[in-house]
Amino acid sequence: MPSWSLTAARNLFGESPLGVAPQFRWADFTLPSTLQLTPLLEILLEPVDCQDTCHRLQLGLQEALVNAVQHGNAGDPCKSLRVRRIFTPNWMIWQIQDEGIGVPNKARVGCLPAHLEANSGRGLFLIHQCFDDVRWSRRGNRLQLACRRSKAINAVDSKSS
Repeated sequence: MPSWSLTAARNLFGESPLGVAPQFRWADFTLPSTLQLTPLLEILLEPVDCQDTCHRLQLGLQEALVNAVQHGNAGDPCKSLRVRRIFTPNWMIWQIQDEGIGVPNKARVGCLPAHLEANSGRGLFLIHQCFDDVRWSRRGNRLQLACRRSKAINAVDSKSS
């Protein structure tokens, strides 16, 4: 397995350095369906200032990406993921889309499994705990995750502008 640097990952995923793209524009990342997600997670979370928030969001994004690779794309490396990111003054939003058939409506709940020792079922619970808003596309193969930006983060951003 290759070892990727943040710069190499940025080049691979087609993202330009921060500050180049206009504000409030979606940043798109398309990548092969593999579990080598660390470089992508670093890029997706680069603009998040607060360390506590960053750790929480990293956990939620990791769960969502792993689910998309393992369940959505069934681990098929020929399939790809599309990840989008946009930060507005009030929200940090990510969309993760796989090439799978989608998650059925009844399976989209963020509850712990009835049997806590079960091998699966905790990922969606963690995702719902990590984000303020979780939405699915009608088909169920695109997940939108949003986190409110705190007033403290907004105040820092407005001072640096």
